[in-house]
Amino acid sequence: MTTPADVPDVRDPEQPGRLLTIERDALIPLLRARADEDFARPVAACPGWTVRDVLAHCSAALTRAVEGRFEPGVFSPESNDRDIAERDGWSNAEVVDELWRGMTEAGPVIADAGGKLDVLALGEWVHAGDVREALGEPDAYGGAGLPDALALLARITHERGHVPLHADLDDQDEPLRLGESGGERPPGRFIGEGPTLVRLYTGRPVDGAPAFELAGVEAEELNIFG
Repeated sequence: MTTPADVPDVRDPEQPGRLLTIERDALIPLLRARADEDFARPVAACPGWTVRDVLAHCSAALTRAVEGRFEPGVFSPESNDRDIAERDGWSNAEVVDELWRGMTEAGPVIADAGGKLDVLALGEWVHAGDVREALGEPDAYGGAGLPDALALLARITHERGHVPLHADLDDQDEPLRLGESGGERPPGRFIGEGPTLVRLYTGRPVDGAPAFELAGVEAEELNIFG
């Protein structure tokens, strides 16, 4: 049996920004080519939100990071709703433009934050997957950014002392170690594709996903946003 790869000891400060840049270059042209009615599609992973709502939330969050606006209660459901409402008068193109700027400018800010904002980049990438799925586009929770997203997920779960898991991924050469290391609880085991692992760790539906195996841990224990 192959030994799962250890989480790197040194944080790569460029990784969150790199993930945002990769997703920006894939997602923004796709959005700019879409008709306005597509922005009204519901997003299954975010009940009550449309594609436009998700994009407005994402662009607002990145703008807050760039401008350093983190007042008490930021990113709460109420704060998110206010951010979306503030953009009600904007065109879809204006929301997409703000998202492009945020994905372009937030990387250095996140890098300088010492890890405190790394999860923001991961969340933005996951929301891009939500949008891809709502629009019927391929590579939801996958694509070129997947290796960086998985490495970032491994680091975040390790630093948070999350439930330990060893993942044997069909689409990666090396197994991945997630969560707490050296604890008393034996690690769970996942066998399957990387995008499915992302779905499990972010509370996204796995109905219709390729077959996978999960042992020694419940799916609900993995959700880092739960």
